[in-house]
Amino acid sequence: MGQYVIAYLFAVISLYPIFLMLLSSLKTNIEIFKNPMALPKIWSLAAYRKLLDQLPYFDYFGNSVMVSVISVALILVFGSLASFYIARYNFKWNSALFFFFLLGMMIPIKLGIVPLFMLMKTFGVLNSSLSLIMVYVAIGIPLSVLILTGFFRTLPKELEEAAKIDGCSDLRVLLSIITPLMRPALGTVMIMNFITVWNDFFFPLIFIQDEAKKTIPVGMLTLFSEYSTDWSVLFAGLTLSSLPMIILFAVASKQFMEGMTAGAVK
Repeated sequence: MGQYVIAYLFAVISLYPIFLMLLSSLKTNIEIFKNPMALPKIWSLAAYRKLLDQLPYFDYFGNSVMVSVISVALILVFGSLASFYIARYNFKWNSALFFFFLLGMMIPIKLGIVPLFMLMKTFGVLNSSLSLIMVYVAIGIPLSVLILTGFFRTLPKELEEAAKIDGCSDLRVLLSIITPLMRPALGTVMIMNFITVWNDFFFPLIFIQDEAKKTIPVGMLTLFSEYSTDWSVLFAGLTLSSLPMIILFAVASKQFMEGMTAGAVK
């Protein structure tokens, strides 16, 4: 009984900021400062209407969705292929290759922002969503290789051997036999990388100058003025931007939990 009380307490503490953000988006600025913790006296969607009038919010939203979906899809594809190769094939440089991918987690990529900027300029992809996708895929692959390689190694090789006897190629084995069993791991990689890409502020600020190509974190920066900030509009934007992450986690939460706890019990 006590463990459930503690679990519910942590759930309330975790969810309360989201609830407070939603309430603040339905208040006026005066109400936010006078009674920040109270319910709105008058429930109003004026902040949402003002947000859509002030900013091309749906353009920002569409850019964020496009960059996040493409980046995560490429991370899952390349991460799965690399992990399958490392986990299932024994060759001389197997450990060195795995360590090479792990170096991507050990070295902060932001330390190389100047060379990255020059590289994107050389490729001609500055001020383009492609520059963001390339960086996010490079950031996400090391973690996906670490997670997926460990999961591949837990799967029995007999499944693959039986499929190869039936005439399946290695790629067919991966797509038809292994991938369905890897849904918990793939769900974990998907959620973790989607949150990272969706919330990133640094790289869009550096690589994107065109207003129409900005993502939500950078686009909403215009809501902060030098002398005052319309907090109700800001909270409205934050509420809308958090919806995809909430929906994604609600849909893939089962796979995420299984992926995080797999291997904990023998």
